[in-house]
Amino acid sequence: MVPTNETAESYLLLMVFSDFPWMKIALPVIFLTMYLVTIVGNLLLILLRRIDPRLHTPMYFFLSHLSFIDICFTTTIVPKMVSNYLTGDKSISFLACAAQMFFSLALGASECILLAIMAFDRYVAICQPLRYYVIMSTTTCFLLAASCWTCSIVNSLFHTVFTFLWSFCKSKEIKHFFCEIQPLLRLSCADTTIHEMWVFATVVINVLCSFLLTLFSYAHIISTILKINSSEGKSKVFSTCSSHLLVVIIFYGTIVSTYLRPISSYNPERDRVITVLYTVAIPMCNPMIYSMRNKEVKGAMKKAMEKTWHILTI
Repeated sequence: MVPTNETAESYLLLMVFSDFPWMKIALPVIFLTMYLVTIVGNLLLILLRRIDPRLHTPMYFFLSHLSFIDICFTTTIVPKMVSNYLTGDKSISFLACAAQMFFSLALGASECILLAIMAFDRYVAICQPLRYYVIMSTTTCFLLAASCWTCSIVNSLFHTVFTFLWSFCKSKEIKHFFCEIQPLLRLSCADTTIHEMWVFATVVINVLCSFLLTLFSYAHIISTILKINSSEGKSKVFSTCSSHLLVVIIFYGTIVSTYLRPISSYNPERDRVITVLYTVAIPMCNPMIYSMRNKEVKGAMKKAMEKTWHILTI
């Protein structure tokens, strides 16, 4: 039988990212700035995709989903983290902690799957351009997006429910700046080995399968690029692919290094730095890397600015 939560306190305590005095002033400013850049960049891409018909393509359909995920992902974590610094109140209720864990797991898993879908979309566009709109039809795009969200939500719900059924009697202080599964399981007095195995198995299925599909897609893309006669064309596509691959490797690498190891090897200082990469830094960089350099997005942005200026000057 799974033990029930018998913790007397109705709250848990989070840690701040760093206790160094000068960082207590600098870090809230840095994280809040990164958060605002993330919100503005991703929201801008979503709005441009809505108002410009040229962006009504499968690629920008998936990019708008990625932007929505990144907005929600950082919102789940950064405001509470900044609040802990500014107010000094590090407490979080069990319900808020469970909600934070559920959304962070669901959104993180969604991003893993979506990156693989986006890589497959680019593979079809570059390697099979004549069949692109047949393979990536509107129905296919909606089914892929729905599958991504459904799998992620079910997986997150499973882990969140079972994590909060354990009794947290060792301590009420979570050795992390948000409610993540590893530091929470470390607070349990019960044997969580089976749950840890389930975490490992789901991460292998989700992350490694998504990563392999992404590598497979980019391998075929690079193979096709090498056949291009134009050196300028090769350099442009290689530049785009290399930046995409760099983000993908960092994102998947940080997830793997966080989840594919025993709970006993959890290191608070190291893992906090790793976590910042995939929860704060990458969501901020995604709009610039995936879309802001594209001529379609630049054209849509220029058109939107011209319309806005025209309205303001009437």
